[in-house]
Amino acid sequence: MITVNQYGKMSVELTNGEHSIISDVSKETGGEDEGLNPHELVEAALGACTTLTLELYARRKNWDLTNMVVNIKIVKETKESSVIERSITFGEQTTPEQRARLLEIANKCPIHNLLESNIKVETYEK
Repeated sequence: MITVNQYGKMSVELTNGEHSIISDVSKETGGEDEGLNPHELVEAALGACTTLTLELYARRKNWDLTNMVVNIKIVKETKESSVIERSITFGEQTTPEQRARLLEIANKCPIHNLLESNIKVETYEK
């Protein structure tokens, strides 16, 4: 569970009780630009999950993923549908077959699955 506490004018502290990060908005929108904005946090969650999922898979296969880079960008956001682009750059040490399999595995990361599911957010007063 993540707890969100007001931190500043337009910033918040996000904590799981053990680790904390700051989320903020840009100065243009009234914040101090002290941390990732909420959209960037969604991008970061998918990027981190993708990278970690691929690393875990590669370790089991004894594949070297040195120099792998994952880039995530929300390119379309509407109430009806959204599009997130994910690009993955692999190091020269990976074979074409390994890269093809790793792209398949990227689509199995838990955050990818969550984002593609039919999500319902339930809000209540505590």
